[in-house]
Amino acid sequence: MTGSAKTDSLEKPCSTEGWTVVLPRRARPKKSSCKTIKAEEQKQEQPWTPQDLKTYPEREEKLMQKMQTCIQKLEKSEFWLTFLNQLQTSETSDRIVNALGSETNMCMVIYGIGSIESYEPPRLQLSLAILMKREFSWIGEMEVFDPIISLTESKVLTALGCSVLSINEHGRRQALKPTLFFMPHCEAELYDNLLQVNWRVDLLNHIVLFGNSFEAYEHHMSVCKDLTSAKSRKHILAARKFSKEVGIHCSDDCFRAFNGSSWHFFSLDSEAALTNLSHD
Repeated sequence: MTGSAKTDSLEKPCSTEGWTVVLPRRARPKKSSCKTIKAEEQKQEQPWTPQDLKTYPEREEKLMQKMQTCIQKLEKSEFWLTFLNQLQTSETSDRIVNALGSETNMCMVIYGIGSIESYEPPRLQLSLAILMKREFSWIGEMEVFDPIISLTESKVLTALGCSVLSINEHGRRQALKPTLFFMPHCEAELYDNLLQVNWRVDLLNHIVLFGNSFEAYEHHMSVCKDLTSAKSRKHILAARKFSKEVGIHCSDDCFRAFNGSSWHFFSLDSEAALTNLSHD
């Protein structure tokens, strides 16, 4: 899966007429999931287990303490209060209800979480998901995947109530039921994979997505005219015609973890609204 690390690095800038356009991403160690995966490989689910074979109770306890401290920090932050208020507005809550349909809750799928042991931004992002789960009854099971997750992190994630996937889906999870995809600061290709495999009215209408701003991607493409990037983001760009984006206010206390993040909601009445995109 094409994930990304959890620092405040930026995508390669595109300079034009004296100014620069940048998009958020997360830098990663070289042995990470940021490698470009060939299209034919992206379409295949692959079994996955952590590369490391050992973990120690002291290491797990230390990481759990870090997570508990981070959850408490976020819960007291200006960002969480603002985020919570936004989710409770009619604009956002009505769209969540529409995505739920007749279901009472939706699974939360967390892709590209990065290393919660090594970086604070991933811990803040996971803390947000956990606080949402505690606050809202409509959030069901939490599933997590990133190919760089260690055995220690996997055990702590499980202790925190998450299920760590044993399959690398490369973002290609079909939303057969209402699903919240929690993907802040993932690579663009991962969002595009998700949209491609759900490129049907009934599936898209089941999706609530929290991740990078699609509007920012569109603006970037209009300025930079990068045809290679446009091809790998064609579903993102096409989805702009029928999706509703709701940006979040990112205060200084959580800027590195959530800058450039938005809610995305999809509402389609017929297949005619979908552009016929080739999947090559």
